[in-house]
Amino acid sequence: MDQQSGVYVFCAIRETKPKTFGKVTINGQESEIYTIHYKNTAMVAAKASGEVLPDRHHLFAHQQTITEVMKQYCVIPMSFGNVFHSDKDVLLIMENLHDHFENLFIVLDNKIEVGLKVMVRREWVEQEIANDPILNEWKSGKKNLSAPGSFYEQIQLGEVAQNFVLRLEAQADMEIYEPLLELAEAGKQNNTIPGKILLNAAFLVDREQEEAFDQKVNELYESWKDKAEFKYSGPWPAYNFVNIRLRIEENHDS
Repeated sequence: MDQQSGVYVFCAIRETKPKTFGKVTINGQESEIYTIHYKNTAMVAAKASGEVLPDRHHLFAHQQTITEVMKQYCVIPMSFGNVFHSDKDVLLIMENLHDHFENLFIVLDNKIEVGLKVMVRREWVEQEIANDPILNEWKSGKKNLSAPGSFYEQIQLGEVAQNFVLRLEAQADMEIYEPLLELAEAGKQNNTIPGKILLNAAFLVDREQEEAFDQKVNELYESWKDKAEFKYSGPWPAYNFVNIRLRIEENHDS
């Protein structure tokens, strides 16, 4: 890519008139945030030179720009780091994705994404282990895993420990995720850390249900506060519910 110029894209919005959203600094260069239009859709973009690396400044600038646009529009967020040669190339992408964008705007209209991580409290886990005879014996070091036959005991303990973690995650799924999903338009469970993070979920919530959803999170926290910590975040752009690959056709002449 030409190191002198490029177009960095942040998100798509419904808009027919040219708009600006202040300025952003990318690769040390301050640029105006502007819109590129195709029919009734606009891509929010800024000039950028070279590859945009995912350092803390750039990640914050990407997120902050979309957050500001969200205050005025329903947004379709683009993933970090998409830089194109020119406005013309962005228009080509918009043309190819126009029908997909139209469908997404219908799905995302008046919706926000929120995130919830449920992190287990160590004291509770230790108590649960103490209540399990096999795990408690292993934790207290009474099993001699160097003795003959210990290989099979290790396999048994591994299965018991795995089932223990799966049981905790299933409990969080049934008692936290499922009740919240009933108040959301959609939900997605992301990767957890076994034994540490029981639930790592994103929810797509209608703004009219936002207060009820917040209240439900608070209620669930009250019933789980001795077992786990809640990290509730948002509103975010709907990253977990948008899957768009931005790629210019290889046979397109820039």
